[in-house]
Amino acid sequence: MTARRVLVVGGGIAGLAAAVDLVDEAAFEVELWEADDRLGGKIATSPFAGLEHVDEAADAYLVRVPHAVAFAERVGLRADELTAPSDASAMVWHDRLHDIPGGILLGVPAAIRPFVTTSLLSWRGKLRAAAEPFLPRTDPDDSLGRLVRARFGDEVHDRLVDALVGSIYATDTDRSSLAAVPQLADLASKHRSLLLGGIGVRRRAPAPSASSPIFGAPRHGMARLIDAAATYVTAHGGTINTGRAVTMIEPDGTGWRVDGQPFDAVVLASPARATAPLLAAAFPDASARLGSFEHADVTMVRLTVSADAWPEHLRGRSGYLVPKPDQRYVTAASFASQKWGHWAPVNGSQILRVSLGRDGLPVDHLDDDAALAATVDETGRHLGFDLQPGETSITRWTDAFPQYRPHHHRLVADLEVALPRSIGLAGASYHGIGIPACINSALRAVIRIKESIPAADQFLT
Repeated sequence: MTARRVLVVGGGIAGLAAAVDLVDEAAFEVELWEADDRLGGKIATSPFAGLEHVDEAADAYLVRVPHAVAFAERVGLRADELTAPSDASAMVWHDRLHDIPGGILLGVPAAIRPFVTTSLLSWRGKLRAAAEPFLPRTDPDDSLGRLVRARFGDEVHDRLVDALVGSIYATDTDRSSLAAVPQLADLASKHRSLLLGGIGVRRRAPAPSASSPIFGAPRHGMARLIDAAATYVTAHGGTINTGRAVTMIEPDGTGWRVDGQPFDAVVLASPARATAPLLAAAFPDASARLGSFEHADVTMVRLTVSADAWPEHLRGRSGYLVPKPDQRYVTAASFASQKWGHWAPVNGSQILRVSLGRDGLPVDHLDDDAALAATVDETGRHLGFDLQPGETSITRWTDAFPQYRPHHHRLVADLEVALPRSIGLAGASYHGIGIPACINSALRAVIRIKESIPAADQFLT
């Protein structure tokens, strides 16, 4: 039979994952169009501080969920190309640096002793959290912040859950969907008491070991995953075009015409705001809903600190988080050279990666001088010494983090029902943030596409 033409719009990790899955099927002729002049989307790696490969955004992926691990293997990354972070420990800054207490599930208490002894919480905050097992079940109405504040009080929410989850998703958890954090949503759905439920989850979990790390990354940076995926697509007959934006998708018989080109199906792996105008003519209601999605801007500042200036008490640390009430612009700082062994400059200096901005804390109005000044001033104050950076770089990630408001997943489900099955939505705007979630989202979109094309069912795997 004649191969079915499928277009993938967007060359980030989700678009590339969709293309990789599609080119494995002889039934499909696959093209990928990316508006930018490079692939990778919100993944970028570049030389810094004498090292060839230092990430400007995400520096790892979860390995305890299968999607990214399987994808890396599928596109040919060898085991010796991958690495795991060190056992350096993280902190939270509230008036001073505090160890993150042990026994937590994304900031939610799941043990008792660490919360009795931690210096991060006041005694009033500890007593409020200790009341959690005695409270009746809470209906959070899909609000993460509402649930945690109701169960444990403001201090646990602000200094732990919002600091951790807010850092991962650049979000304000008071405005975030509980369903966007599946581990906590599952805990809330199955247990009246989150503390007692969390204790049970931890007891049943296998003991962590050095042979089963939580995170992994290519030694040559996350862009290595992008390059391997692109090579796989073209080696298996797919076509990749960078610098090719899409302006309109229109019905064309049983298929689609995209800027004049006929396709049987389309995977939209572009961010929601970029996707919205593409569907304006054919699906105005869906376009309007996509256009209403909110996003947060983040600025990443990389800087070096000389070896002789780095305080001894910070050695063995991976970085720190800043709770929302304590934030000015800086939300987190990673001590990259201590977190990753392959990012240690030969001169012994330290590489820091400092994040500015989140939902409700815009930073795009800061020019480079102002962003660097804020980074140096705030990070130096947090760490307690006069920070004099050596090499610096600034990367701006505009609209980088989609914000999952309460009932976001219901909205996405409604969108997918409203669109024909020969159009798939993939990426961080829809089914989860993070590299594994984006890959899984792409695989879901491809299954939808395969099921939609007439006579293609014989090629389903």
